Amino acid sequence: MKKAVIILSVALFLVSGCGSRQTKTANNELVGKEEGIYEKEASIESLKPIRENFKRINSIKDWSLIDEKELWKTSLETLEGGQAKFYYHKEQLEKIVIHQFGETFQVVTEYYLLDKQLSFAFVKLYWYNRPFNYDLAKMNENNDNEMFDFEKSEIIEDRCYFENGKLIHHEKKQLGIKSPFHDDSYDGKEEIITNFEELIKIANAKL
Repeated sequence: MKKAVIILSVALFLVSGCGSRQTKTANNELVGKEEGIYEKEASIESLKPIRENFKRINSIKDWSLIDEKELWKTSLETLEGGQAKFYYHKEQLEKIVIHQFGETFQVVTEYYLLDKQLSFAFVKLYWYNRPFNYDLAKMNENNDNEMFDFEKSEIIEDRCYFENGKLIHHEKKQLGIKSPFHDDSYDGKEEIITNFEELIKIANAKL
């Protein structure tokens, strides 16, 4: 368990997640309203262009390229692997979405660019109620009353706003019953910028 948490904190962000390695995935890349706990004060005016850019990017339907990359053998790799999607519009990178997997968690992180810089990051972390391979047989073997159920995951959402490469506003929301694997010391937003820089290197490697 400690190993999984350590790798998760190094990998994120975040925080990232879905794929065939789990029985169910996160299809919605962004859910919920922009509300929560403010860690740093930022004026409404300073957040307005970031939110408008977020809406603009998510209104794009005709992506010129969606480039998919596996995260194996990168600093973003987690125990069960991961994937990244790079969204280009008119040859300009606009958005990156990564999914990262572990035995007891799943993370989806979305990065939005404004003038080629990180402007907004949305992190959705799923802490499972049981390990993803914890089936009926294992439940009975351990005299447990639950097996793995994605719908019973604890969900933690982080919304991070950036200006000139610095975090200017943060909102956090916690949903569901606390998972037995939840690590209170985990703070995914600390790795967002580092991970974003690594993703830009991965994106540029294809050029």
